[in-house]
Amino acid sequence: MTFKNEIIRKFDKNINLSKMETQKALDILKQAILLEKRGYSFYSTVAEQCKDPDVKNIFVTMAVEETMHVKFLSEQFAHYDKTHSFLKVTVPKDADDASDHILSDEVKSKIAAAGFEAAAIGAAIDLEKRAIEIYAGRAAATDDPNEKELYTFLSEWEKKHLKILSDLDNELKEKVWFDNQFWPF
Repeated sequence: MTFKNEIIRKFDKNINLSKMETQKALDILKQAILLEKRGYSFYSTVAEQCKDPDVKNIFVTMAVEETMHVKFLSEQFAHYDKTHSFLKVTVPKDADDASDHILSDEVKSKIAAAGFEAAAIGAAIDLEKRAIEIYAGRAAATDDPNEKELYTFLSEWEKKHLKILSDLDNELKEKVWFDNQFWPF
């Protein structure tokens, strides 16, 4: 093989690898957008089913945050599709995670009494874990600093949701255990 042919072969190989990497990045962004849309649909449906307005507010807030994630990811997708590069992450001004501020003891007691909402919290935990797995995995796998920052940011945002839901789930379990005298002492 001549030197010229070797250069052409390596160039073609790099182009193919670049196309594969671009498609992989786009596929992951599509998967992330779909996951967030499913989260929105789930939280919206649960909110519609809630009778108590305070409990409903929890799920409405989570649904709103999922729409912020979709918007954020859609902007990244459109930019990447055109330029094959990720935007530098700028934290959305409304990303202060309002869900931190919606759980009072009164709301927790209302959820404890409502089996449907308690079951929905368990399902929501699974959704959040899946999102964290995808985002953290992609952040670890990429060498692109903007992509790493994007997925790290999203993973941390989802971890906040997971913590809220997990803490609430644990409190609900303890209340049920205590009320039913499941403790060994």
